[in-house]
Amino acid sequence: MREESSRPGDTTGSTYTDLAAVTPEAYAIASTSRNLARERVGNATPEDRIRQRCSIAVGDFAMADLMRFAGDPVAAGLAALAQEAPIITDIRMVKAGILKRGHRSEVLCALDYGEDIARERGITRTSAGFVALRDRIEGSIVVIGNAPSALLVICDMVREGVRPALVVGTPVGFVNAAESKEALRALDVPSVSNAGTRGGTPVAVAAINEIITILAERAGYEGPGY
Repeated sequence: MREESSRPGDTTGSTYTDLAAVTPEAYAIASTSRNLARERVGNATPEDRIRQRCSIAVGDFAMADLMRFAGDPVAAGLAALAQEAPIITDIRMVKAGILKRGHRSEVLCALDYGEDIARERGITRTSAGFVALRDRIEGSIVVIGNAPSALLVICDMVREGVRPALVVGTPVGFVNAAESKEALRALDVPSVSNAGTRGGTPVAVAAINEIITILAERAGYEGPGY
């Protein structure tokens, strides 16, 4: 469902769409949360919309100030989604959280690949999965919400010349989480990340889902219709 607007699909957020709200109650809750976030976070740019949604996802407006954007990531993500580029996640929880409507991209999980590589190299399953999927990384959207080791593998691939269309990297934790995100921001690749040790699956899912929502608004999505 979308609020009435004279500028449908406006990516600054004068409209409101929630692709996951399939009942009036769900839409009302989501809309109220978004209105609060607009007031607290600001609503001038598409990046503000990601800040809003990530803050809602963790229940803390402080998250907005931690978000970082490099290389015009919203435009890069929209272009990749329009081309039906695959979305590759680090864990199944991230995959499960990504919206199923509003786009035609295949969503893959690295954990479903590379088990033999993990055993042979003694590396994490998520890292091994991205190694196994190396040939699919080029032009894809990578979404990492949990595993710093996997984000470091992606950073190594970018340095070696592999170029994802967009990397959403918000792993959480005290071991390599902050460092992996700093490494991502130092690379010449469009990215959404956050500063520090916070982050996690909700933040990663919120970021990519907001880009999907913007794509759906541009396509004239009118909501489920009650």
